Amino acid sequence: MAIESTTELDELRDSLTPLRNSAHDFDTLLSMCRDKSLILMGEATHGTHEFYETRVEITKRLILDQGLQAIAVEADWPAAYRVNRYVNGLGNDATAQEALGDFKRFPLWMWRNTVVLAFVDWLREYNESQPPELRVGFYGLDMYSLYESIAAVLEYLDRVDPEAAREARRQYGCLDHMSNEQRYGFGVSTGRRPSCEEEVVEQLVRLRLNAPDYVKEGGMLARDELFHAEQNARLVRNAENYYRAMFGDRISTWNLRDRHMSDTLEAIQKHLSERSGKPARIAVWEHNSHLGDARATQMGDRDEHNVGQLTRERVGDDALLLGFTTHSGSVSAASAWDGPVERKTVRPALPESYEGLFHEMDENDFFLELGDAAPEILRAPRLERAIGVLYLPRTERQSHYFRCRLPEQFDAVFHFDRTHALQPMDDVSEWSDETPETYPFGL
Repeated sequence: MAIESTTELDELRDSLTPLRNSAHDFDTLLSMCRDKSLILMGEATHGTHEFYETRVEITKRLILDQGLQAIAVEADWPAAYRVNRYVNGLGNDATAQEALGDFKRFPLWMWRNTVVLAFVDWLREYNESQPPELRVGFYGLDMYSLYESIAAVLEYLDRVDPEAAREARRQYGCLDHMSNEQRYGFGVSTGRRPSCEEEVVEQLVRLRLNAPDYVKEGGMLARDELFHAEQNARLVRNAENYYRAMFGDRISTWNLRDRHMSDTLEAIQKHLSERSGKPARIAVWEHNSHLGDARATQMGDRDEHNVGQLTRERVGDDALLLGFTTHSGSVSAASAWDGPVERKTVRPALPESYEGLFHEMDENDFFLELGDAAPEILRAPRLERAIGVLYLPRTERQSHYFRCRLPEQFDAVFHFDRTHALQPMDDVSEWSDETPETYPFGL
C-alpha cells in the first residue's frame, strides 16, 4: 500500500468542495455541465439513498436552469417508456406509482423506490407547465425485455398497420413458445432449437421501410410513437443476440449490452434533437461500472468497453462523466440473484482504495473535480468498490473491488462517507430487518 505524504494529503484536502446541504453544493458541477450535451451520473451501488437523491437534485437543476430534455436510465425500454408517457400527460396511469408498474423484473428496488417515485411526480408536475415540445422525457437504455418489446411492437402495428402486424406475429412466432429469454438462449447455444436471428432482423428492416407511411399525417406524437416502436424492434434484435451469447463469453455479453445502451442513447439524442431543432441535452443514470471510462479500469485490460468509454469516443468533451463513492453505511441489495432485497451493512472501505483515502479527509461529504485538475495523490492506480444488485461482504475484496485510475475514469466525483439504504416502494420484510454483520464467524 502506498504511503501518502503530508503534502499530497494537504493538496487533496484543498481540492475538495464540502457539501453543506445548501443550494450552492452543486454550483461547481453545474458550471462544468453548462456546455455539455450528455451528463452521465453514476452510482457505486444500486441501492444507496444519497446517490439517487443527489442525481435527482442535480437533474432538477439541469432541467430548470439549463434546458435538459431527457433522463435516460439503466432500465428496460418498455417499462421506462410507460413512465415517459405518464410524465408527458399521456397513457392511462393516474399516479406515479401506477406508471412504475411495469418494473416487474429483478431488481425491483432499482426503480421502484421512494426517491424515483417522488421524482416522477415532480417531473409530471413540471411538464404540465410546459408545451409538448419542451416537456422532459424519461427513457430506458437496457436490453433485457425481449418479450415485452415484442408485445410493444405488435401493439403499435395493430394500431397503424394491421397487415404488417400479422406479418410481425409470424416473424416473432419463432420465439413464441419459449417461456423466457434465457431458455431461448440456452436452447440455441446447445443446438436444441434454431436461432431466430434472421426473423428479428427482417422485422426491424420491415418496420423501418414502412416508417414514412406511419407518420405522414400524425405530427410529433406519431413520430414519438414510431420511435418507441422502432427502439423496441431494435431491442428485440439485440436482445436475441445477447441471450444467444450469454452462454458463451462473458466479455462478449457485457460488450453487447453496453453497445446497445450506448446506441440507444445516441438514438434518443438524435430523435430529440430533430424534434426540437437543437442539440438535445440528456442526463444518464447508471452504475459507475457502466458510466466511468472502461479504459481507465481493469475492464479495459480485459477488452471490455462501456457506455462511458463509447460516449467519450463518440462525442469527446461534449460529455461529462460523474462518479459517486462511499466508505460505509447501509445499502439495499440482495444476497443472490432473484433474491429479496435486504438492507445490508456496508463494510468500511479497504484502506488502499480511493474510498479509504477519502475517508481520511476532514470533510465527510464532498465534491471533487478530476481530469487535469485532479490532485497528484489520485493519479496512481488504486482500488475502487462497486456494489451492484448483489452485495457479498464475505467475499468483499474478490467480489466488489477493481483497480482503476479515478482521474481518467471520471471528470468529477461525489463522495458521501456514510450512506443509507435506498427505501423500496414495495413492502419488503427483509429490508426492514437489518441483520448485524457477524463475519467471519456468521454467529
